[in-house]
Amino acid sequence: MGECCVGEIGGGLLVFLGFEHGDTQDAGARLLERILSYRVFADDQGRMNRSVADVSGGVLLVSQFTLAADTRKGLRPGFSAAMPPEQAEPLYEWLLAQLRGRHASVAAGEFGANMQVSLVNDGPVTFLLELSPG
Repeated sequence: MGECCVGEIGGGLLVFLGFEHGDTQDAGARLLERILSYRVFADDQGRMNRSVADVSGGVLLVSQFTLAADTRKGLRPGFSAAMPPEQAEPLYEWLLAQLRGRHASVAAGEFGANMQVSLVNDGPVTFLLELSPG
């Protein structure tokens, strides 16, 4: 089978999203606010002071359950903290719909698919955004 592109953006954010047991729409809404408001793009003085919304950048949302891996011991990751796909997919689709409702340039990966993701990392700059409970 040939490869096809299911999601693509220009400059902006590639967001790998992993859900764990107990994650909710409320937590997703708070995370979405952070994604759109987090100041990681340079202002006129070269300081990270602008958000993806400020720069009208794209957001590519990709589900990535392996982010929930427990790698603290052993030589193989454990995935007991990962939310099961039948619970994670509706939460992913909900978050994607919320993102599309709030931001102009949004693309997405295919949930649960084996995807080849390419990126040109400007910097490189990579951040892990986690929410504390509540």
